[in-house]
Amino acid sequence: MYCGAMQTLKPEPDTTRTETQVSSPSPRDVWRREIADTLRLAFPMAASQLGQVVMMTTDLALIGRLGGDAVAAAALAHTILFASFVLGMGLVAAVAPLAAQAYGARQPRMIRRALRVGIWAAVGAGIPLTLLQLRGTELLIAFGQDKAAAVLAGHYLQGLAWSLIPAWIFIAVRNFMSALDRPEPALWITLAAIPLNAILAYALINGAFGMPQMGIMGAGIATTAVNVAMCAAAFYAAVVMRPFAKYHVLGGLFRPDWSLLLRLVVLGLPISGAFALEYGLFAMAALMMGTLGTAQLAAHQIAFQVASILFMVPLGISMAVTVRVGQALGRNDPPAMRRAGFCAIGIAAIFEATMTLIIALARYRIPGLFLDIDDPANAATLTLAATLLLMGMTFFVADGMQTVAAGALRGLNDTRVPLLFAAFGFWVVGISATYLLGFHTRLGAMGIWAGLTLGLVTYMILLVVRFERLTRIDRR
Repeated sequence: MYCGAMQTLKPEPDTTRTETQVSSPSPRDVWRREIADTLRLAFPMAASQLGQVVMMTTDLALIGRLGGDAVAAAALAHTILFASFVLGMGLVAAVAPLAAQAYGARQPRMIRRALRVGIWAAVGAGIPLTLLQLRGTELLIAFGQDKAAAVLAGHYLQGLAWSLIPAWIFIAVRNFMSALDRPEPALWITLAAIPLNAILAYALINGAFGMPQMGIMGAGIATTAVNVAMCAAAFYAAVVMRPFAKYHVLGGLFRPDWSLLLRLVVLGLPISGAFALEYGLFAMAALMMGTLGTAQLAAHQIAFQVASILFMVPLGISMAVTVRVGQALGRNDPPAMRRAGFCAIGIAAIFEATMTLIIALARYRIPGLFLDIDDPANAATLTLAATLLLMGMTFFVADGMQTVAAGALRGLNDTRVPLLFAAFGFWVVGISATYLLGFHTRLGAMGIWAGLTLGLVTYMILLVVRFERLTRIDRR
């Protein structure tokens, strides 16, 4: 099994030439097929990620009707939730390469085992992290947050904290489905969850439709209930739908599988670490913006929200390329590994470049979706947000390419070296550059974004070069 060592891949000599090999398709046809297969796999994944963003946005919009204090409390609660979420996210993300490699190698029992240990990891990590979130009020006060806001955030977390385990298990099942080239059920489940989440959150926040009025805690309970429903629906699909049913995913669910669980942890923890380092970079940038002023922070949040929405599409491509590369690794096809990775990186670059151009042309209109353009008090924020969106032309492209390159490397089981790259790119380069350019030049907020861009570009280059070297084919 490929374990990510820095080496050159050498295809085995072809000792048997079949009629199919003699009449093999042209390189152009092969690349066209790869593009089509990648897009077919990536579209449902990207749409599913966008659905998650829609649900979060709906929650915030409903909470916003409770007032500014509730919005601030929700932001604090989401900070605690997301810090916990990324720690387990890498573990369940590791289900995808393990299952995809088994699928490529035609090892159906290993596919089921990969899902099984992913569920174990979700439960094992979720229990202590859920209990930790229930102490959210104390944590926020310890970090110097206002007591009233911390208490309100704690109420939200009382309902929200329980969503971790079902959310992770849903992702694990979704990765299992994707490894089999069938990501569509997870998309339909997510789309069905959007209106359900909106109705339930509205009812529990406001006491509508015979539900108790629970305020901000009701929003958290609604999120948990919807995640449980999504998890149950995904399990149902995996048990009864084709082609999933033949894998008998519930078979041996409680049978010990410590060796594979250890492999999943070794593969997944560096993924979680890289996610945490990236999240830390953006969190530090937001804190730096806050010290420059409220206008700068507001402009940053507007531009960053746009970046977050755009990021969902490359994230879907990243999940798809993990599967494509993993399947090629499982069937010992080095050219296909390389082709799948660079095809996906190219698709992400083209998409982000196209969207960046559109955003640059509409940069003065986009901030108006978030702020009243007729209010003179917002003039400085609107102007700065437009400038940051223009600066994002490099930021957005690098962000999309790095997440896809990281996904390609995960398909090769290569996660530890990318973690070191993340530490260097995000913290050595990124944090240093944001601080120096933001506070020791006249650039201010634009300097902070320039620093973010430098960090992302550095990380992206390191990942792409790493993938190129690991999949280089010696034809001598």
